[in-house]
Amino acid sequence: MTRLDPTTALIVVDLQKGFIDAPFIHPFAGVLERNQALLAAFRRQRLPVVLVNVAGSAPGRTEQPPRNQNFPDGWTDLLPELDQQPGDITVTKRTWGAFASTDLEARLRSLAVTQVVITGVATGTGVESTARQAYEAGFNVTLATDAMTDARPEAHAYSLGQVFPRLGETGTTQEIIAVLEARSART
Repeated sequence: MTRLDPTTALIVVDLQKGFIDAPFIHPFAGVLERNQALLAAFRRQRLPVVLVNVAGSAPGRTEQPPRNQNFPDGWTDLLPELDQQPGDITVTKRTWGAFASTDLEARLRSLAVTQVVITGVATGTGVESTARQAYEAGFNVTLATDAMTDARPEAHAYSLGQVFPRLGETGTTQEIIAVLEARSART
C-alpha cells in the first residue's frame, strides 16, 4: 500500500447479524475488531464511512438454486459493534457488490471521494464484487486484507493473491491506520 487520497472512504461490507455465526476461515471476532479499529481511525479523520448490508440477491437465473430470501428478524441488521453514527452512509444492497444496485457511487462522488478502503465478508463475493465495481467506476481501491474473511479458503486466497492486486493495493489494518495517521501529522 502506497498512499491514501485526501478524501478516502471506508466501505464495510455485510458485517451484519445474519453472518455472525457463519463458518468463516478466520475468527469473526478478530475481523470485527480490525473493522472497529478502521472505523475509529476514519471517523477520527472525519472521512466518509459506508456501512453496507445485504437484504436479497440479484433476480437473474443461475445454475445453483437461489438462497432463501425470507430472512429471520434481525438477519440484515448491522452489528451494533460497528457503532453506526448519524453521519455514516448506509447502503442496503440486493446484489453481491455495493455499487451495482444502489446510489453509492453518486453519494461518494458528491463528497469528492476518489479512493475507497474495503473490508468485510465474504472476501470472494461481497468484498470482491464491491472492489471490482469501485475500480470499474474509477475509484482508487485499497483492500484491508486482515479485516475480511470468507467461508471458502480457496475463494479467500484467490481474491487476495490474484484478483485484488489487479484492482488496487492491499494492506493490513495497521498499515492503513499508519498511513492515515502519518497523513494527518503532516497537515
